[in-house]
Amino acid sequence: MLVLKKIASTPLLQHIITALKLFIHFCSLTTVLNMNWETIFTTQRIGQPKESAGSRSGFQKDFDRIIFSSAFRRLQNKTQVFPLPGSTFVHNRLTHSLEVASVGRSLGSIVGEKLSSEINDRSGDSYEFYRYELANVIAAGCLAHDIGNPAFGHSGEKAISAYFLNNAELVIDGKKLRSFFNDKEWGDISNFEGNANAIRILTHVFKGRLTAGLGLTYTTIASIIKYPCEATAVNKQFKHRKKYGFFQAEADSIGAIAEKLGMPREEGDPVVFKRHPFVYLVEAADDICYSIIDMEDAHRLGILSHELVKESFFHVITCLNADLTYQNRTVEIYNKIEDANEKISFLRARVINLLTTKAADVFYENRDEILQGSFNDTLLDNIERNCGALKEVMKISNEKIYNHDTVLEIEIAGYNVMSELLSLFVPALLKQQPDHKDQKVLKLFPVQFREFETTESPYLKVMNAFDLISGMTDLYATEMYRKLKGVDIPQHR
Repeated sequence: MLVLKKIASTPLLQHIITALKLFIHFCSLTTVLNMNWETIFTTQRIGQPKESAGSRSGFQKDFDRIIFSSAFRRLQNKTQVFPLPGSTFVHNRLTHSLEVASVGRSLGSIVGEKLSSEINDRSGDSYEFYRYELANVIAAGCLAHDIGNPAFGHSGEKAISAYFLNNAELVIDGKKLRSFFNDKEWGDISNFEGNANAIRILTHVFKGRLTAGLGLTYTTIASIIKYPCEATAVNKQFKHRKKYGFFQAEADSIGAIAEKLGMPREEGDPVVFKRHPFVYLVEAADDICYSIIDMEDAHRLGILSHELVKESFFHVITCLNADLTYQNRTVEIYNKIEDANEKISFLRARVINLLTTKAADVFYENRDEILQGSFNDTLLDNIERNCGALKEVMKISNEKIYNHDTVLEIEIAGYNVMSELLSLFVPALLKQQPDHKDQKVLKLFPVQFREFETTESPYLKVMNAFDLISGMTDLYATEMYRKLKGVDIPQHR
């Protein structure tokens, strides 16, 4: 026994024991941080205990919580592409999100059925989830995917970013605006990202609120983190780093989600995680809808001719389905419809159906790479490379829709409105001693966005400006702009 104790106390054996401990620790980390189909879903919610079973699953509750939320409801007056409102009804962010959710539910159902067929234990949680619940997760994720977008479409995002880039040298309390923030914080505010703002809305505990954001499951939130990296990690060579997906303020929440679901973190700094597999389905549903439905809207508005849209959609149908019987049946039904808009709606439905089926096939065929986080592609880009007709649709949209006069006009208007509002909010938030006007401006912030009263961090104070301005609808932002600039005199309602 004495000999064994002496051996155990030798430096060599101590090194061996230490090495074994490190090896065991590494193995445990690898187990946790490698995704597999059995552990990438959970009904657990951020900051809440695991809930008991009920008549609705946790993922069905996610869908319901989103659809009844005020953040989702405000999407009805946020621009998708074309100005709102008009005599001809076109899509806004709300109708777009509902349609994306419909496509997403189909994608989740198709893929879930395929994945569940590979599971031998039909009584286990994994089989139940993929067979019956994956569709609910993807539908909920699709509902929430645009919930962080500000007014005036993507131009609203650019306008917020432009304010900080254009005013980096602005002096406030003797300091330049840029000097208030470290590099990572500046990366967030000078490149405002609607995707990151969606994560903030869904996870942040706002002042006076009981739950973290909307109290969604880790799984649903993970399904919309298209770019699981911070702002300083943006690298357009990689699909999951094309943009960034979370603010510094929500980094801890993202870390908790990644750890719980086994999303591997890439080595080094800045922070980058591998995509969660369900992201590809939410992303595909969004890509399918906007690439096709924008054409339908443009046709209704007279921006694109009936013949151009008809031929474009027929080419996609032919490209995606070579079956002559299907093609002939499509022509037959199309010719029976008399209303021009209804003809295009029918073809749009056909195209979306084919794209949904094809996207599900691409996901399933590449499921191993997707699970490993090595699939550096999107499902629709993968389809587009093999279907020139779909590429032509995207080309028409870029040339004739997104650069149309009415689209450009609302983008320019958005720049002016958002920039002017920020010029009032940001200096007022950052001044140590706000003057009389600034104090009045700060009183406009709702109670849930008044965290600036209890923090000394300039970054967190500016986050409150984001919270306020990104939640505004097109109409509300325009009205506030006109009132605060003195264009309209406010009246008591």
